[in-house]
Amino acid sequence: MASILSVEERISLLVRLCEHLSSDDADWAEARRRAEGANAWFTQEHIEIAANNIQSEFLVKEKLEKWLSHYTLPAAPRKVGIVMAGNIPLVGFHDFLCGFIAGHHLYLKLSSKDEVLMKYIVAYLTTLDPRVADCVTIADRITGCDAYIATGSSNTARYFEQYFGKFPNIIRQNRTSVAILDGAETDDDLSRLADDVYLYYGLGCRNVTQICVPEGYDFQRLLQAFELHNSYADLNKYKNNYDYHLAIYLLNRVPYMSNESLLMVENELPFSAVSVLHYHYYTDKKALTEELSKDQRIQAVVGVDSLAFGAAQQPQLHEYADGVDTMAFLCGL
Repeated sequence: MASILSVEERISLLVRLCEHLSSDDADWAEARRRAEGANAWFTQEHIEIAANNIQSEFLVKEKLEKWLSHYTLPAAPRKVGIVMAGNIPLVGFHDFLCGFIAGHHLYLKLSSKDEVLMKYIVAYLTTLDPRVADCVTIADRITGCDAYIATGSSNTARYFEQYFGKFPNIIRQNRTSVAILDGAETDDDLSRLADDVYLYYGLGCRNVTQICVPEGYDFQRLLQAFELHNSYADLNKYKNNYDYHLAIYLLNRVPYMSNESLLMVENELPFSAVSVLHYHYYTDKKALTEELSKDQRIQAVVGVDSLAFGAAQQPQLHEYADGVDTMAFLCGL
């Protein structure tokens, strides 16, 4: 089905969406409340943070036009199925944005954990222009598409490969992020790093779940900076994770450090559980940086000479999940 929305019209709709998400509209406020009611991990604070980043980085007319200038949009639309994750609020919005701005007919399979907000956004765009309904379909199952984008765990990726492997596809698996520290960080750096660790309760692939530090690193300043987010322990689901892992470490006599909201243990694995931050010692910073750049498990590296502290959960339009250019894929169909 050919799209009857021009790229200029699509950009205009997205800019109007930006204005709406920054407003105090009662319907938008109600959608945020319903999203939190459907998923206790989605606090009002985190929904607002996610929406604010979408507004400032994804929905600004000048940024959209500059981003699109690097691509040649497809002459003919295709049917594109998108299976979205639901680990953090609006995590699938960037895929939606890419498909929508490319002019394809999208079939969205929303995660049950994050369906309220995406349904609201699609419905709102449709009220602005009914032709959006011809471009975007929310479905319980997606079949018969020309291409697929699917995001999930490493386990679900195997099923995605089975179902979508014979079609053009982008299939994403579990990823996480790490930070490299050298001890010269300022108090402001460490406070910003706390955001990289804590935001969305550490559930995002761009959350820092491991820090790499030199031998003899002083953790005291780090733990003090992290006290900024001790209120996260007020969420029962988060506190239950903290108490569970604390009990495990005590029973198994695993050395740990902690404040009131985070447990830190030495572990070479980059993935850590909710409420836990792994740390790992390094001796050669350059070698470590090169090693991490090749590690397929790593989404982002935070630190000096890498992504700025505090920027892990502020992706820009050109920062694609897993380093795969979604727009180039969609434009090349």
